[in-house]
This record gives sequence, C-alpha cells and structure tokens, in this order.
Amino acid sequence: MPNLTRSAPLWLFDLDNTLHNASHAIFPTITANMNVYIARVLGDGVTPASADVVNAARLAYWTRYGATLLGMIKHHQVSAADFLHETHNIERLEGMIRYERGLARLLRRLPGRKILLTNAPTRYSTDVMRHLGLRRHFSHHIAIENMHVHGQLRPKPSKLMLRRLLRKHGVAAQRCILVEDTLANLRTAKQVGMRTAWVTQYLRMADPIGVAPLPKKLKRPAYVDVKVKSVLQLPRCMNRLR
Repeated sequence: MPNLTRSAPLWLFDLDNTLHNASHAIFPTITANMNVYIARVLGDGVTPASADVVNAARLAYWTRYGATLLGMIKHHQVSAADFLHETHNIERLEGMIRYERGLARLLRRLPGRKILLTNAPTRYSTDVMRHLGLRRHFSHHIAIENMHVHGQLRPKPSKLMLRRLLRKHGVAAQRCILVEDTLANLRTAKQVGMRTAWVTQYLRMADPIGVAPLPKKLKRPAYVDVKVKSVLQLPRCMNRLR
C-alpha cells in the first residue's frame, strides 16, 4: 500500500446530496418511510404515534446521536437491519436519481484514492452508485453497516469511526479530505484533523426533519476549509485542501 501520508490525499466522499441530488425525490421517500416506521414503533400497538411525536423523536435522536437510527436502537431496541431495510426500500429508484454530468471525469482528475463513506445502507448506496456509474472510481465502499467500533454502531459523525478508518487505511488525518453536505460530519472530521469540503447545491432544509428553511446565504463555518456549490469545483480548490 502506498504511503499516503507523504503522497496524494485520501478522499472520503459522502453520497446523498454530495454526489447526487437526494433532496429531489429520494429523501422525501426515505422520510415518509421513516415516519411510518417510527410511528409504528412509538405507537400503542394499535394506533400509530402522531406526526408531532414522530417528528420530535426524529429531531431529538438526530441531534443527540447524529443519526435517528441510533436513538431508535438505544431507546426502542429496534433492529438496525430492519430499520435500514424498511426506510430505504424504494421502488423505481433509478427514476428518482438526479446528478451532474462529469462526475467520473472529476474523480479521475482528483489525485489520490477515493473512498465512499455514507450513512446509507449498503444495498441502497450500491444501487445509487451503479446508476451513477461511479463504482469503479472508489477503492472502498463504507456503508453504515460497516461503521462498527468495539461492537457498537458508530456512523458519521463519530470520531471513533473516523480514527479507526484512518488507522485501517494507514493515512494521517491531515492527508485526508472529507467531502460532505452535512456540517455535523464536517465538524468532527476537522476535530480529528482532516481537511473538509462542504457541498451545498442540493441542500434544501437546515434541519434533519425538513422543517427549518435554509438561510439565503450559507456562511462557511471555521471548521470548513472549502465551501463549494458542486463537487465539480473541487479541482480549483486544491491549494486550500493540501
């Protein structure tokens, strides 16, 4: 394995709303599936929980744990595999995918290895990557099922998971670049020592349950090294990511 600490960077690419527009149709479908699932679990066994109860739980768990799934596991003992299957069970997925042309050319142009790092499940993310035609450009595909540390599920924004990834791939944090749409994930990556690139063009809401609208102007936080509208703009930002 090449010594990436002194050579090209290691890129960690998020999937949804980074490499494709999940806000267009996919996220609304996942959200609807998740609402049904949570309402059933939080209900009394006969009547599903109300929309207010469901939304409050989703927001609370996402805020506290970084992923609604973790709260559902901890407080309601749901099966992670069952939750992911039900929420990401999407018919006619291919027709929902929207993305920019030129992504394959971009990935070839960027120096260094690329890893897909997504909190989405393996089956869904594999299907999306196949439709995007990008699978061969990534040396590894790390989905949420692969994000266990010491037997516990630790998806983004877990620092433990990120540090384990760095050790496994033999790369120093400062040679690693996380490309993401989610600020919470970029914040912890920066705390670990990684470089960070924030992709904004597909963002629609400022919160995970889709209630708070985005401000008209998105300010770049201090922990974000580069703010780009599109991943296609990354090559022009290389000096700031080195």
